[in-house]
Amino acid sequence: MTTETPPADAPDTGSTASDTGSTASDTGSTAPDAGAEAAPTRWTKGRKLLVAILIIGVLDAIVMVFFAPPGFPDPKQGINSNLELIPPTVIWEPAPQVPEPTGSLVVEFYPSITNTIVTSWVVMVLMIVVFVGVARNLHRLPTRVQNTIEYTYEALEDFAMGLGGPRARPYVGIFVALFVFIALANWTDLLIFGDKVNWMRTPTSDINITIGLALFSFFLFHVEGTRRLGGRRYLAKFFNFSGFRRSAVDGLIDLFVGLTEFLLEFFKPITLAFRLWGNMYGGGIMLGVFTALLLGILPLPFVFLEGFIGFVQALIFSVLTLMFTLLAVESHDEEAHAAPSMATEPEGNVGPPLTAAPSS
Repeated sequence: MTTETPPADAPDTGSTASDTGSTASDTGSTAPDAGAEAAPTRWTKGRKLLVAILIIGVLDAIVMVFFAPPGFPDPKQGINSNLELIPPTVIWEPAPQVPEPTGSLVVEFYPSITNTIVTSWVVMVLMIVVFVGVARNLHRLPTRVQNTIEYTYEALEDFAMGLGGPRARPYVGIFVALFVFIALANWTDLLIFGDKVNWMRTPTSDINITIGLALFSFFLFHVEGTRRLGGRRYLAKFFNFSGFRRSAVDGLIDLFVGLTEFLLEFFKPITLAFRLWGNMYGGGIMLGVFTALLLGILPLPFVFLEGFIGFVQALIFSVLTLMFTLLAVESHDEEAHAAPSMATEPEGNVGPPLTAAPSS
């Protein structure tokens, strides 16, 4: 009986070994599965890179076939064909006129519709449709478009209030409208077909458009200054004779400073117009040159640079308009009254003097 026990245990040992072998075989079968899962991951990354290269190549081929400048690959002819002339293209005119050659710069009234005016109309229609559509369909749970517009308006409102304080609140709407219009007008230069379509051109690359915007700002802050202060008080900022009551020297100094400020007022629209026009026209030349030389995807860094420049120029124009308006509605009397109160205030964190504690 005892001799039969070991043979009975032997099959169990064998079965255990077979189980161990099956486990090892299962483990071995698991290893190829892990390798099989890792291989497609590596192939997916390589496939993505290959697809990106193919897309870039296809886009470059499309650009070279449909958008390549005449004379490509000659860089000189390509650059010349991509550069925009300073005068915009006339789309419609009541009667063709041939300007007479003159030896000097002449400003003429020549009614016509140019491609920059048409693009300005497109930008204005887009703004009106989007803003009016969102204003008429406000939701308690805002949509993505409503949320984006509200966030943009609130950010610009906070920025304007941070610059001008409570006095800037009546002009926040004008500040936002100017910024959005100029920014969208500047960004039309980023469209790949912007310089290939005859009726489309960046509005702010036309000196006539920027002069019109500057004149709007010029009349805005002078009209607001006259309305808020009155004609007499507003003109007294520039023609100040009150200093003669103290002495002749003070009177001459005040009068000289006022006349200097009066002359500088006429330089404000000039600087506003030429700063915006120069940056956007120069940016269009930069995009034209690098598009002619590189084509396709390679000019993308310069596209992002031009987009940033358009944003900055829109912000500068709207901020200067706001600050010029706030300066116009501020009288010299307010500055004179504010100076003594500021002089009596302690500097820094210095508090009022401490009173001595009563002695016991």
